[in-house]
Amino acid sequence: MTQRVELATVRDRLDLDGLVTDYAVALDDGDWGAYRRLFTPDGRADHRGAGGIEGDSGTVAAWLAERFSGFPVRQHLFVNRRVRLRTWEGDTGDTAEVRTDYVSPVCRGGGDGAAVLDLLSGGRCAFTAVRTPDGWRLSRVVVRETWRRPTGGRPDGVID
Repeated sequence: MTQRVELATVRDRLDLDGLVTDYAVALDDGDWGAYRRLFTPDGRADHRGAGGIEGDSGTVAAWLAERFSGFPVRQHLFVNRRVRLRTWEGDTGDTAEVRTDYVSPVCRGGGDGAAVLDLLSGGRCAFTAVRTPDGWRLSRVVVRETWRRPTGGRPDGVID
């Protein structure tokens, strides 16, 4: 590999890491416009593995907004990121897959006092990204919850 190719690969990896971080921040901040802008025009998200829906980014953003409306305090912590650059139509590096594990605490409270943890869950996200003229964008996100621990609220851990 030449230094130029190595530098481009490092830049792509940093950009993809930033894309995944922007995804988490959009979820945590409830910035559904930013969430939609992370996707390609035909991008889709699949939350069925976490008790949710599958659909285009606008439909899923509306569902997430409703689902999280009762939980103003939330964090999506993405760890163990694995980035794989792929090939698209013969051009090396125009698609990528990022796999990451997540831990996500959500809280009903907040405001002036400390929030009380209501639910803690974790799982894995698989992101498929495509290089576009505007940078890397998500073409598909698949969320699989692997564990859930209710800490307050409903005993079954269901988010109202």
